[in-house]
Amino acid sequence: MQGLMKMMPDGHYDLKCWATDTQRNNAIAYATFIATHTGPGGPPPTGKSSRSDDVYCMSFEGEKISHMTKIWNAGWALKELGWA
Repeated sequence: MQGLMKMMPDGHYDLKCWATDTQRNNAIAYATFIATHTGPGGPPPTGKSSRSDDVYCMSFEGEKISHMTKIWNAGWALKELGWA
């Protein structure tokens, strides 16, 4: 993510939903990642933007994340950014 933010310094998330399941010690976040490829560190900047949905499912042991799964349509984002 750190390298990605160098290429897209305006990158940010718009949080849509946050849910918890205390019985299973899970939390789920659904957000839209919004960014424009203007910076260095990868392919030449395209100036194109992406709005792609992400879902993170985080499992906890105590107060620490023990496992995280990210669900993201990478192909869609790559096309929007002109990388594919």
